[in-house]
Amino acid sequence: MLEQLNGGDTLTSVSIIGNGTMGTAIGALAAEGGHTVEFIDRQSTAIAGDIVVLAVPYPSVAGIIADHGAALAGKVVVDITNPLDFATFDGLVVPADGSAASVIAEALPASTVLKAFNTNFAATLAAKSVGGSPVTVLIAGDDDAAKRLLSSVLAGAGVSAVDAGSLKRARELEALGFLQLTLAAQEKISWTGGFALVK
Repeated sequence: MLEQLNGGDTLTSVSIIGNGTMGTAIGALAAEGGHTVEFIDRQSTAIAGDIVVLAVPYPSVAGIIADHGAALAGKVVVDITNPLDFATFDGLVVPADGSAASVIAEALPASTVLKAFNTNFAATLAAKSVGGSPVTVLIAGDDDAAKRLLSSVLAGAGVSAVDAGSLKRARELEALGFLQLTLAAQEKISWTGGFALVK
């Protein structure tokens, strides 16, 4: 349930599917801003959050949609995945003109799908900085109100978000996330490093 604070800010509830380092970091940011956070596992039947974060590897998404698709109707679903080919670690498993986010949006027509967090590492979210610069979360999606809602959740923890455009821009975000992951895997950057947005 959304609640208005005296200052006009909105409190919301956030459900996170996945409790790894990314899910934990995102949950901590939401909780810091005063929002209600719950972690969901594959066996859960109820999802309370207005915002639902898919904090799992991309290969797990299809099963989550099969298990929870009906419960995600009417919710803002945040896809944080990078659809890597984990067998080769040398490409993406979605069409060159598409994205994981667009695949998820097609599978969840009654949900509002956003792409976010896939260009951030968990350590930079937890520290709220990357390379000495403030961490920025890039958000792509077709619903401006949903993007503002997610941005307000992050703002409550002192983290900036930038509207990266429509959900079509998820393709570029996933390419950037893929590059960042491969650089880290090759130890050319650290898992506490990555890309920063300098304004």
